[in-house]
Amino acid sequence: MNDGKPTGQKPKWWSRPTSTPSAPIPEPPAVDEGDFTLAAPAAPDAPDVREARTPEVVVPPADAPVEAVAGEAVAGAAVAPVEAVPVEAPAPAPVPAQPQPLHEPDEYRTPPYGGPGPWAPAPPVQRPVAAPAHGSVPPQPVPPQAPQQAVPQAAPAGPAPAQWVQYDPWGAPGAPLILGAEPSGAKPRRSRRGLALAGALVFALVTGVLGGAVGAYVERNGGITTVELPQAGPEDAGRAPDSVAGIAASALPSVVTLHVSGGGASGTGTGFVLDTQGHILTNNHVVDAAASSGDISVTFSSGETASAKLVGKDSGYDLAVVRVTGVSNLKPLPLGNSDNVRVGDPVVAIGAPFDLQNTVTSGIISAKERPITAGGEKGDGSDVSYVDALQTDAPINPGNSGGPLVDSKARVIGINSAIRAAGDGSGGEGGAQSGSIGLGFAIPINQGKRVAEELINTGKATHPVIGVSLDMQFNGDGARVGEKGKDGSASVTPGGPAAKAGIRPGDVITKVDGQRVHSGEELIVKIRAHRPGDRLELTLVRGGKEQTKTLTLGSSQGD
Repeated sequence: MNDGKPTGQKPKWWSRPTSTPSAPIPEPPAVDEGDFTLAAPAAPDAPDVREARTPEVVVPPADAPVEAVAGEAVAGAAVAPVEAVPVEAPAPAPVPAQPQPLHEPDEYRTPPYGGPGPWAPAPPVQRPVAAPAHGSVPPQPVPPQAPQQAVPQAAPAGPAPAQWVQYDPWGAPGAPLILGAEPSGAKPRRSRRGLALAGALVFALVTGVLGGAVGAYVERNGGITTVELPQAGPEDAGRAPDSVAGIAASALPSVVTLHVSGGGASGTGTGFVLDTQGHILTNNHVVDAAASSGDISVTFSSGETASAKLVGKDSGYDLAVVRVTGVSNLKPLPLGNSDNVRVGDPVVAIGAPFDLQNTVTSGIISAKERPITAGGEKGDGSDVSYVDALQTDAPINPGNSGGPLVDSKARVIGINSAIRAAGDGSGGEGGAQSGSIGLGFAIPINQGKRVAEELINTGKATHPVIGVSLDMQFNGDGARVGEKGKDGSASVTPGGPAAKAGIRPGDVITKVDGQRVHSGEELIVKIRAHRPGDRLELTLVRGGKEQTKTLTLGSSQGD
């Protein structure tokens, strides 16, 4: 019995052509007849076997053993026929006769010209330990296998055993082809490029979602950390004396807010300290409600309050003086000279508009000697004031009345008295409670100083007069002297300044000291801008001819 060990007989080789077969060679079925043997290799100098020799067919006897023919051709090696040599072996059991081949076998016995036919078994192939490179090493002999009895083989039911592999010398080393189908548990290999692309898409999606979430959070919450805004550090609080801040700092301690009530009326206004005795200058229309009986309360910029009493007032100039007592450390506000003011000079207005005390606004002098009339609420004209005013664009509102208009050196140059309100057509502040439209008017401080001194000293103010009654209904250019006075008396006061200068009823006065006047109100304004005793030059028209008259202003007692 063959135990699988080699018997020492000479192996037989089965060669392949040098071209790579297009498909694995199928394993032929086993047969009982012996394989056809090949002739012995020729000598090096022998002629080509294909021309000189004819293959000899050797048919062993029926009782002879079947030789196992095995061999493997190394890539690039020469193919030579090998002559079969009888090998002694134990006699196998008798095998029934098999049909003979129907044609002569191919003499070369090499595929594709003629491989093992159905009459010869396919020898098993042993995989070498290492496959030599193509054409580098001559073929090495494989240990001979013990003779085996040919047994018909059935079709494989499953994958071939791991040891039965088909060796492909032209394939990649170390990568054998396993005979049979791929194991059922094996999973197809996925493309690495596809996996990388899928991973990139997933990463982009996740990044986009996270980025959107972070962006939305930052937009809604202003950031992901605590916000700290840059800020300037402490610096010197001092300001230049001629700046608005410097002017305000210097003037505010001298400005006060007045609250007046009496006669069923109340109001708020502003004033400023004139001296250390407690005299405060303001407008007449601010304190008019408390003229007969009423209360006047004064609040200083420091917040301290005190009661005040009326010293004197004059409706023609719209000025009044009140006095506080028992208050120390009063700081008088210095007075400037309104004759030195020029259009365009910077100014600062201080007051309590709508009871907002210590309000500071700034602007410039917009015009000088602007003739305005204010008041007239009583209807009899007794409360009408005539002012040759300074015009400013510094915002002035109800509550600013009586407050100071100061220059760049914090000196008073005017007393804020009236505004031109949009829509009401009047210059008075006591009517419509409209806001500033940039048209504010202040009494020149030169006039205010004289009137304040008279009010403090006598309680009354004097008015300069020329001694004539004017026709206020005259619509022509200039101020026309009336034919009769108010109560039917003479329109030109006998022995008065106008009578002495030769002015007659019906004369039309067109100029005062060379300045044009267009109405009776403007003539009064220009006259009251002077002191009693001042000399004036009047230009008039009589009978179509222009004349010039010079006179000295008289005085009348105000009310």
